Parts: sequence; C-alpha cells; structure tokens
Amino acid sequence: MSDVVAPALPASARDQFRRLAVLIATCFVDMIGFAMVLPILPFYALDLKASPFEIGIITAAFSAAQILSAPFWGRVSDKYGRRPALLIGLMAAAIAYVVFGLAHSLWLLFLSRLIQGAGGGTTGVANAYIADSVEPGDRARALGWLSAATSAGVMLGPVIGSIAAHGGRAMPGFVAAALCVLNFAFAWRLLPESHVNRAGATIVRKPVWESAWQVLRHPTLQVSRLVWIYSVGMLAFASLTSVLALFLGARFNVNAMTIGPWFLYIGGLSVVMRTIFLGPIVDRIGETWAMRSGAMLLIIGLLLYPIASSIGLLVLIMPMVPIGTALLFPSTTALMTRGADREETGTLMGVAQTFGGVSRVVAPLMATAAFEVNTWFPFVLGAAIVGVAMVMAFRVPVVPARRKAIHA
Repeated sequence: MSDVVAPALPASARDQFRRLAVLIATCFVDMIGFAMVLPILPFYALDLKASPFEIGIITAAFSAAQILSAPFWGRVSDKYGRRPALLIGLMAAAIAYVVFGLAHSLWLLFLSRLIQGAGGGTTGVANAYIADSVEPGDRARALGWLSAATSAGVMLGPVIGSIAAHGGRAMPGFVAAALCVLNFAFAWRLLPESHVNRAGATIVRKPVWESAWQVLRHPTLQVSRLVWIYSVGMLAFASLTSVLALFLGARFNVNAMTIGPWFLYIGGLSVVMRTIFLGPIVDRIGETWAMRSGAMLLIIGLLLYPIASSIGLLVLIMPMVPIGTALLFPSTTALMTRGADREETGTLMGVAQTFGGVSRVVAPLMATAAFEVNTWFPFVLGAAIVGVAMVMAFRVPVVPARRKAIHA
C-alpha cells in the first residue's frame, strides 16, 4: 500500500463512516437540485424564443464555468480546507437556482448556468475529501458510493422538478434553491473538516494551472496518464449520453413521454453496481485491473448498442455500459489519489474535473455530428476512443489487490 498519501485525520472506522455518510448525503441532495432544473432548461429557453444553437450555448455554460473553476476550488481546498470550499459551492448553487427561477430573459438563464458551473467546480473537492478520510485500499469503494449517490440524485431530481413545475414557472428553481440552503445548514452542522496541514510544515504550492500544464506536457507520467484515462473515458461516455435519446427515438420510437424508464433503468444499474459490487470487485482484483476491466466492458457495450434489433436485446446490452463506467471512473480516481502529494490532492482532483469538463463540452458536439452521418457511428467512435484509454490503462502499474495482500 502506498504511503505517499495518508489520511489527514486518524479516526475510528465509525468516525470515518460518519464523515463519509454526511459527505455522500450532501452530494446526493446537491445533485437532486441540479437534476431538477436541467431537464426543464431547454423548455424555458424555448419559451424565451431561443434557437437550438443558443440552447446549446446555455447548456454548455455550466461545463465551461466548471472547467475554469475546478482547479481553483481544488487549490482553495488544499490551502483553507475542504469544508469551506464545499459550503461555498452549495451557496453558489442556491444563488444560481434563484436566478433560474427569476429568469425572464436568456441572459439570466445563461448567468444561472455560469454561477452553477462555478459552484459545481467543487466536485473534485468532494473526491479530495474522500482521499483525506479513507485509506488508499478503500478509496475506490468510497468513490463508488459517492458516484452512486449522485446517480440516485439524477434519478430523483427530474421527478421532483416535474412535480414542482405544477406550482408555476419559478417553482422548480426556488425548490432547488431551498434544498441547497437546507443542505448548506446540514453540512455546516455535521460535515467536519477532513484536510489538516502538517504542523510546522512549510508548504510550497505550485501555480494553480501548473498541474494542468504538467498533464499536457508530460502525459506519460503516472498521475498524468490517469488524468488522461479519466478524461478520454469521459469523452466516450458523455458521447453516448448525448445521443442515447436520439438513438432510442430513431431505432425504437421512444419519445419524451416514454424515455424516462430507460434512464431510470440505466441509473438504477449504476447505483446497484457502485454500492454493492464495486467494493468486493476492487478487493478481489485491485484498482488497476478494475480500471482495465471497466474500459474493456465499456468498449464491448458501445459496440453492441448498434446491433440491438429488439428492445429485449437492448435491455440485455445496456448493463455493459453502467458496469464498465462503475469500474473505470472510481478506480481511476482512487489511483490518482494514491500518486498525489497530500497537500496537492484537491488541486489534482480539480485538474481531473477540468479535463473531464472539456470532454463533456466536446462530446455532445462530436457525437451529434457523428449521429448525422449514421446512427451507429457515435457508438463505434466512442468504442475507439475508449480503446485509447484502455491502451493507457495497461501502461499503469498494477496495484496489488487487498485479498492478495492479506494472504501474502
């Protein structure tokens, strides 16, 4: 087990579980608010006479702001603590949802997305919080729990948002803002700080963008390679999600009234995989092989999508992707934290989110253009992209599995 990164706060298993439970609950509620407003944003923009291109700009504003803010939030959390960064992010989201509720012009919708994206740059801080609080061997499991909670929030948010919309145009934004304020109060009271600077240590921190520049300049370094694996995998996965509705509509006549169960099915698989199966799998084969296996399953799933000739066959094929991503992303992030300097973990997680954010901006443009060529082309392209990530994954040194380490 690597001793480069050690938990910041020695704690009993019970204290560790309590901190993680509070963090996961906080991220779960935060994602509910996010998912409440995202599905109705295009309809609000259309009511304000937006063109499809303008809707695309408004939608992409979140990721653009997140790209710019994530490394800075990581640096803030390294210097001042994870807790302040997370709390500020929650309040930024509350402000964004109020602006969304009051928006009667396109520029206000755009502003709400910018504010929300700037606050959303704290996703990497939550990952760094887990790195502080959890032993390296348990991080993939804990990160799986965190991502499962966000998946559950994405499942529930649209339902709550639809119900709130019956109360008027502004109500979803106001309800989401109220959830954020309550979440802020909950985290303020119950979420402890996880990051403690070493007493008496003189910490020389690099400029905030130097870590990102290092990833670009030295892609073969182990941590840089892991960031690239994460971002390349995210590019393929975000491409799939960008065209999934179009594919289902073209192939199986799915429409806005019938698409909900499909996303519920995928989200449910992701939650089950990350909460129940990810931990035991990582214990058995280790993070490195979990990452490699996830990339392989994601490739297979993407290649099988176009051959689905019936709904029954598609239902059997679909689990390959959530299983693959559940193995790939938490394991890659856990390996990043192993190789990071403890005082720079937040910054590194922010850089990873920035690279992932670039992928989430590029993916919809690339995938929809490929879909216009042929309905199967985005899936083949996505599989080829994940193939690049898999090749890089096989260049990452193997971290021994916990079971093997115990019996050695």
